[in-house]
Amino acid sequence: MKVVVTHKDGMKFEAKTEKNSFIIDCPEISPIEYFLSGIITCSATDVVMIPKNQGKTVKNLSIEGDVVRNDDFPRKFNTLHLTYSFDSDADDTMAARFVMASLETYCSTINTIRDSVKISYTIIHNGKIIRENESMISGGGTKIDMGEIESCPQ
Repeated sequence: MKVVVTHKDGMKFEAKTEKNSFIIDCPEISPIEYFLSGIITCSATDVVMIPKNQGKTVKNLSIEGDVVRNDDFPRKFNTLHLTYSFDSDADDTMAARFVMASLETYCSTINTIRDSVKISYTIIHNGKIIRENESMISGGGTKIDMGEIESCPQ
């Protein structure tokens, strides 16, 4: 993967990927907000695609990321809590596996930061909390057949 970022004017930058380009307009949206959005979107694509490949459907998906950062520079992430809320036609055990497969195995961005950031999560499935405030452990992984990924390859 290759990305080239060029300065446009003021605090605007253009990011060019192998597939597309987009403008990063600081301080409208800061690079750290893009970073957190990318982490969350990475996992969101998994939580939509994994069930689809299992013949299940996810609806009303919302993932909230709450980060605690250093007060001093570098202002890196110390903790990240992800709250997954979605409805599906899967049972609670299977729904939790969809999220865990993303967190432990498939989401490249989460697995990139996992060794340096304490990551915890809450899973709300069909309006009911099925897992709460559990910290992830490095390594391991939940493997689920991903089948063909239609978009947002990681």
